[in-house]
Amino acid sequence: MKKAIKLALAFVGLLVGAGFASGQETIQYFLSYGYWGIVGTIVAGLIMIILGATLFQQGSYYLADDHSAVFTSVSRPIVAGFMDIATMFTLFSIGFVMVAGAGSNLEQQFGFPTWVGAVIMTLALIASGFLDVDKLTGVISAITPLLIIAVIGALMVTIVNMPDNLSSLNELAMRNEPAAGLFGNWFLSAVNYASLNIIVGVSMILVIAGTELNPREAGTGGLIGGMIFAFLLVILAFIIFANMEGVFGADLPLLMVFDNMHPAVGVVVALIIYLMIYNTAVGMFYGMARRLSASKPQRFRPIYFTVVLIGFALSFIGFADLVSWVYPVIGYLGMALIIVMLLAWVRDRAAIQQETRRRERLAALAGDALDPTHSTLGPKQRKEVEKLLNQSNVDDANLWQTVQEDVAAELDADPDSEFSLHDMPDLDPDSDDYSGAPTSTKEAPVDWEAYDSLYQTGSFRAVKPGEADSGK
Repeated sequence: MKKAIKLALAFVGLLVGAGFASGQETIQYFLSYGYWGIVGTIVAGLIMIILGATLFQQGSYYLADDHSAVFTSVSRPIVAGFMDIATMFTLFSIGFVMVAGAGSNLEQQFGFPTWVGAVIMTLALIASGFLDVDKLTGVISAITPLLIIAVIGALMVTIVNMPDNLSSLNELAMRNEPAAGLFGNWFLSAVNYASLNIIVGVSMILVIAGTELNPREAGTGGLIGGMIFAFLLVILAFIIFANMEGVFGADLPLLMVFDNMHPAVGVVVALIIYLMIYNTAVGMFYGMARRLSASKPQRFRPIYFTVVLIGFALSFIGFADLVSWVYPVIGYLGMALIIVMLLAWVRDRAAIQQETRRRERLAALAGDALDPTHSTLGPKQRKEVEKLLNQSNVDDANLWQTVQEDVAAELDADPDSEFSLHDMPDLDPDSDDYSGAPTSTKEAPVDWEAYDSLYQTGSFRAVKPGEADSGK
């Protein structure tokens, strides 16, 4: 469950960026329709719950390094190509919208020129290029609860000071300009909003879920994340609606709500919102760079830095205007992606369940192999490992290594276990002595001589795979 919570918070953190945390999306997509917009938030929230669970399962099932690998597996090449291009367009577009939101944030709260906030955000994004996916997930997860606490606090203050003139607030809310291209339809707006968020987050969702071996745990994380997102969306809409008189016309209406409570509270929340803007921006640019550098991983950082700088240049168009015309276009692209991904999940759900059981068994065998209180795996268990690896949907001869690294991390974190990653550097990707998995193939997925050396010495270096006797 601890892993699921971490994934859930990362999911929420990816999506509650400038438009959500600021309230600008909520104004344009929901409250511009008055009471019906509140109903729309519930519809959008339900969609997010369903898709959070299914997308996280798919990312884990394919152990995705980037979104294109999943798209290619679930659809025909032409459709996969369309979804890939649409996702790349989305990542870049939302990325520079987030940088624009960072500029608006500091301008509204502190009166700085918009370029100041944009420059600070750009520098933070560049620094993030030196983090790996696991560390990035940790950063995103750590920041997200701050916004949740702030929104719940605003909800309590709003309920205590609930206005009496709801009908006049409804009329004022409907004076807001809705997002373009949605034909004044609250239901279409709700579906478009959910689709927007899915295509915004799909690349990093699949990458983050791809670091989780167990599709069941990943799906639970997506489900919980979707529920948190839905809860936040509904109460955010309620908060802004109830405070409409004080926030009408603001670029960042949620920030204005807190500023109207007390200037000091506004300063704190401005910083929280700025961090949430960072969350979404880094997810967009990071996911895009991972995709562009998929065939040449060594080029990741130059590509990442380049797209961040281009995004900075485009951010000066203006935050509210960008939300109004960029987001609906992306939402329509997201609708097509949702249909493809849901159909693929329905088709593959039995295979996902089988693979989940397969990986859980591999994890149990890895636990026996690594637990200091157990003896090493016998011939029968080793044959079972090889059979499970060959049955896996993942065409990866290094799957046994991946499973053991995951189990080793869990054992190391368990205070009741005698296992220590310090004694097994070749199962710790963060170790300076880490050398990766020994050479293997799909036909011979495990070099047991090398692993015998690992279990005894903690390293593969005591033996060259296939060239020395077991236990040397």
